[in-house]
Amino acid sequence: MKKPSFVIGKKQIVLAGMTLMLGIAVYANYAVTSSGSEIKTTDKIEKHSDEYGEAELVSADKNTSDYFAQARIDRMNARDEAKETLKTIINGGDATEEEKEVAAEEAAAMTGLMESENKIESLVKAAGFTDCVCYLDGDNANIVVKAGSEGLIASEAAQIKDILLSEVSVPTENIRIFDVA
Repeated sequence: MKKPSFVIGKKQIVLAGMTLMLGIAVYANYAVTSSGSEIKTTDKIEKHSDEYGEAELVSADKNTSDYFAQARIDRMNARDEAKETLKTIINGGDATEEEKEVAAEEAAAMTGLMESENKIESLVKAAGFTDCVCYLDGDNANIVVKAGSEGLIASEAAQIKDILLSEVSVPTENIRIFDVA
């Protein structure tokens, strides 16, 4: 008669993990329901935003004196870190040629997005807005403009959307325009 072998395989590890998660879920359910107190809830928060076309306009109440300068610095720092990472991959000795090619393509795409952001910001400012910051990531576009105390009106939002779509191809449902007074 053969002796059974006790080899632990992937299936046994997955089964043990799922059993452990089920046990934790049962204990958590017991702990919450046996405490006798009800779960605390918060009040409903009303979100108000106006949509013009497919772009969404959101009003923000922030201190605008440093907002645009800080936003540009933060964006520049994030891009510099990404550039350094891509340079490390491209110049690294342990990266394969395929990884280097992908990193080079990402660097070129990032450069294109940066140029588009700068061009859109310049065009929005040329359209009569005081200040503007644009964030592009390929599929999404977020534009923050400095509007007067009355905020953006529908025609101004449409004008910004037209400027954006003349420079980049982004689905209209992924365009968000924020106005900062």
